Amino acid sequence: QVQLVESGGGLVQAGGSLRLSCAASGNTLSINDMGWYRQAPGKQRELVATIGSAGSTTYADSVKGRFTISRDNNAKNTVLLQMNSLKPEDTAIYYCNARWFFLYWRESWGQGTQVTVST
Repeated sequence: QVQLVESGGGLVQAGGSLRLSCAASGNTLSINDMGWYRQAPGKQRELVATIGSAGSTTYADSVKGRFTISRDNNAKNTVLLQMNSLKPEDTAIYYCNARWFFLYWRESWGQGTQVTVST
């Protein structure tokens, strides 16, 4: 199993920046990829960004050019999400996700961290 702990959410004005961090523990050697998802009130959870074990990345169209997902070179098994030029529509609970394959694809979720962008 893999455990995930997020940090770094908060309240920021539109145009500002925040950095989210997700620390993985447990059977981390098996992780294939990690990512960030978000869920706004009354909406479905949606993909924000993912990073593969080899460093390949994907982004939702709505965050391309503003958000960057990366691995923390100073903290093993930690994934960062740098969010710049934040907009009110970025307001949501952000969840960290990790996927690995053992007989079938499995995944783990963090508890979520609130990001609120004010006008």
